[in-house]
Amino acid sequence: MSADSGKQPPSGPRAALKRQAIVRAAREAFLREGFGVGMDAIAAGAGVSKVTVYNHFGSKEALFTAVITEALDEPLGSASATALEGLAEAEDLRTALVDAARTWVNAVRTNQDVIALRNLVAAELHRFPELGRAWQGHGPEGHHPAVAAALRGLADQGRLVIPDLETAIIQLYALLVFPHMVFGAYGTTVDDGLTERLITGGVDMFLSHYGPRER
Repeated sequence: MSADSGKQPPSGPRAALKRQAIVRAAREAFLREGFGVGMDAIAAGAGVSKVTVYNHFGSKEALFTAVITEALDEPLGSASATALEGLAEAEDLRTALVDAARTWVNAVRTNQDVIALRNLVAAELHRFPELGRAWQGHGPEGHHPAVAAALRGLADQGRLVIPDLETAIIQLYALLVFPHMVFGAYGTTVDDGLTERLITGGVDMFLSHYGPRER
């Protein structure tokens, strides 16, 4: 069953609450049973009908993508986002960026739900490649507005020179976050000492590349 592709999902405050309840219930169900969990179970967990779930998301794949999108942004929650927002006001950009990176990387390392959902995505991609395409279609800036806004603000101030924001976002992730995702996918972890070296070295590399050049 799927919703009419031309039909717009419900909107308004009540619809937003139902949508969030569905995403929460789906997240719990996917973590508990994997992608094979039935939509009936997800609907029951959310306290809505299966028709309501389809009205909001259209398909299980779309719902799964919504769950993953929300979960992978969690490390950029309140504490990390606040630290990133403070970069524009920081006198010492390197120190502020290192501190923000520590908060962000710690969230990536310790959020077990996000780690489990990342692993679930990896396990399901061979069966549902559209999940990966849907995720990629949003683009780094769309998925990570806190990072995009912080880098754009610093570029506007002239404190960084960023001709390609999308590339800069991916490079910052590659330096700070991706090592933990890659090691985690193989069931290993990056220890605290190496994590700190990756953070400080990564920030230095990023600022060295994107910092304004002296004339």
